[in-house]
Amino acid sequence: MLERRTFADKPTLAKELAEAVADRIRAAIETRGVAAIAVSGGSTPGRFFQALGKTKDIDWSKVIVTLVDERWVDETNDRSNALLVNERMLQGPAATARFFPLYSGGNEPDAAHIAKTNSLLAQLPEQFAAVVLGMGSDGHTASFFPGGDTLDQALSDAGPTVSIRAPGAGEPRITFTLPRLLQADGLYLHIEGEEKAAVLDTALGEGPVADMPIRAVLRSGHAVNVYWCP
Repeated sequence: MLERRTFADKPTLAKELAEAVADRIRAAIETRGVAAIAVSGGSTPGRFFQALGKTKDIDWSKVIVTLVDERWVDETNDRSNALLVNERMLQGPAATARFFPLYSGGNEPDAAHIAKTNSLLAQLPEQFAAVVLGMGSDGHTASFFPGGDTLDQALSDAGPTVSIRAPGAGEPRITFTLPRLLQADGLYLHIEGEEKAAVLDTALGEGPVADMPIRAVLRSGHAVNVYWCP
C-alpha cells in the first residue's frame, strides 16, 4: 500500500515528516520501552534531521538511532552519513539518544568488519519504530544499487547488514538488508524534486527489480508513506 503526501516546500515536508516519526518513537517507547529508528544520508534529509532532533517531548535516552546504509568511510569523512546525523540530528534534546554506526573500521567492509557491525546491531529491538528511506535518480534506495555485487543478498537475506559494491555507489558500502528494514512500524520514503517524482512513477510501473531496486520496497507489501515536495 502506497500513500503519497505532497507538501508545498522542503521546510514544511521536514516538519511534517519529523512529527510523523516522533509519533512513532513515542508510541514505541510507550509499548516497548525503547524506540529504534533507521535513517538515510545524502543531501535530502538535513532539514528533517534538524526538525526531529529539536523535538522536546521525546525521552531521547530511550531512543536508538542508526543508519539505513553507510559508505565505508570514517565518521570524520565529509561523505559519512554518520557525520551528517551527528551534526544535524543528535544535538540539543536528541543528544542523549544512542547512535549505532554501521562503519566499524578498516579500509574495506570485509567479513570480520561486517560481523562486528552485526554484533552491535543485535542489540536493536526486533522492530524499528520508523525507517526513513531516500531514493536516487537511478532507482536505488538504501545501498540497493543497480549492478550491486550482492544486490540479491541485500534484498533477501535476514542480515541485518551486508556489504555491497556497485558502479554507481562510489565507495564500498554497508547496508541493512530489505527484510530487516521491513521490520518497521512505519516505513517512509522521503523524496524531493520533479525528477524524483518521475523516477518513482517509473518504478511503480512494470519492470525488473534489478533495474530499479526501489521496486523491491514498493512491491514488498509493507505500507510505504511517500513524503514529496517540488
